[in-house]
Amino acid sequence: MQASGDRPRFNDPHIPDDVTARDLHTSARNELKTLSKENADLVARHLAMASRLIDEDPALAHEHALAASRRAGRIAIVRETLGITAYATEDFALALRELRTYRRISGKDDQIALMVDSERGIGRPDRALETGRAVDRAALTTPVRVSLAIAMSGARLDQGDLDLALGELEIPELDPDRAFEWSPMLFSARAAVLEDLGRTEEAEFWAHRADVAAEALGVDEAGDEEILIEDGLIEGDFENDEIVDLAEADAAPESDAETDNETDPQPEPSIDDEVRELLGEDIGASDDERDDAGEKPAASGTSEEA
Repeated sequence: MQASGDRPRFNDPHIPDDVTARDLHTSARNELKTLSKENADLVARHLAMASRLIDEDPALAHEHALAASRRAGRIAIVRETLGITAYATEDFALALRELRTYRRISGKDDQIALMVDSERGIGRPDRALETGRAVDRAALTTPVRVSLAIAMSGARLDQGDLDLALGELEIPELDPDRAFEWSPMLFSARAAVLEDLGRTEEAEFWAHRADVAAEALGVDEAGDEEILIEDGLIEGDFENDEIVDLAEADAAPESDAETDNETDPQPEPSIDDEVRELLGEDIGASDDERDDAGEKPAASGTSEEA
């Protein structure tokens, strides 16, 4: 029989010995300073594992996030991590609850796109649109604003409003001649809606732009840096072979090395604003809205916040 006051035991997922608290982003570790050192280190290691596993094994990443939440359920980054991993495992009701809690704790709207998508995931496109309209888009960072536009477009598609879905993507960031970290995703979303509308040639145009932008950005390795993708990349016609010919035409004839340096400058690598980076930055949110999500609360266990 468990002694009164003892912490309940859980089968927490294994953390390799080489994973330390320092594997978690500094800003995230700073949020754990209210915990005891021992507890903060363990929570940080679980969050680091969630970040490491989110792409290859979302279910295991979610187990690590749950383990962290049992020890630090009032910390914003912990609730954000739990919401993100729940979303990755398609537990949209739990994701919505946790991301709402994160927003309440942190005061941030940086996960608004996932909240909109979570509403869509539980079959509520009307609520998804209401959620997205409730925020001040001008106050959002550009990557978040673009992600929100894509999520809102998806909600319009859920309702069968193809023209409105396309309209949600008509944002200033939709610039075919410049590539940022969000450009491939935005171009692809536009191509998909145009395809649904039967505007095949336009869809192919934007799908191709998405491919070229991704290549120009180094595919998931670029960050906020702007890349001009016009000279020999997205100028003139847009068939693949023509783009290759244009790139070669701009090359200096003396050497391939000079060609690479003069016609295809590479962006400086930086952190991509995808889920892994989100897990490494700030993450968190509120219990009052659990009924709205229609799910039981996740096991949170006993917290040891100081």
